[in-house]
Amino acid sequence: MTDETALITGCSSGIGRATAQYLVDDGWTVYATSRDEDDLTDLAEAGCRTDELDVTSGEDIDRVVDRIIEEERTLDVLVNNAGYGQYGPVEDIPTDRVHAQFDVNVYGPHRLTRAVLPHMRTVDEGTIVNVSSVSGRIVAPGGGVYSASKFALEAMSDALRAEVEEFGVDVVLVEPGPVDTEFDGRVDRELDEGTEYRSEYQWVYDIIEDGSLVAGGAPIAVTPEQVAETIHDAISVSDPAARYPVGRVAQYMLYSRFLPDKLRDFGYRILRKVS
Repeated sequence: MTDETALITGCSSGIGRATAQYLVDDGWTVYATSRDEDDLTDLAEAGCRTDELDVTSGEDIDRVVDRIIEEERTLDVLVNNAGYGQYGPVEDIPTDRVHAQFDVNVYGPHRLTRAVLPHMRTVDEGTIVNVSSVSGRIVAPGGGVYSASKFALEAMSDALRAEVEEFGVDVVLVEPGPVDTEFDGRVDRELDEGTEYRSEYQWVYDIIEDGSLVAGGAPIAVTPEQVAETIHDAISVSDPAARYPVGRVAQYMLYSRFLPDKLRDFGYRILRKVS
């Protein structure tokens, strides 16, 4: 059991919901948030404190953080989980969609980090968990915009980790591979709403539709509960690692970073021909 407090974003489904449930079951005081608080009824019944929080809204963030500090006098852990994937060929994605992707996946964690750090620095402790992805370290055709947002989150986390170490604040990246969530459905909607569909890139769309990029329902996928357990483990130790890949597939995928660029490009060339 613990008397610590955690704020988690993106709890309407998937990793956020599983993490909120895992921590509240372990005795944490959990503030579970999403853009629509009605989606959190079952978490409230399980013992979580819930609130509406859109990570693109500075007003929402300030209100929720102020509430937690007023009610608990402490905020030990921030889990930046809210996010989505904007997939498609780089040329086919309008710049406003790129901005929207970064607004949620990068600017959102940045806003929340800035909101919680003054308190964490004052008490000389705290942990910030940024839920990234293996796509934050490797990229494939069709995933350029999403991966760019996760690459940015990884870079920001690496810098932040060194900047706040002297204040007793830890910064952790959690890097799942494919996760069995509704994330792939969200990708389908973003494809429908945000891309221009040039026929020259049909092979890229075929890869996306075949699930080569979004394999949430595949047997290789980890469960949201596995990611939640990893987050719990990371925030429960005094000296966490900088990165936590989740599942063996994630670890194997990360090894491809060490391949020569020409070899990876050759692989994509073959993929294009067989798609």
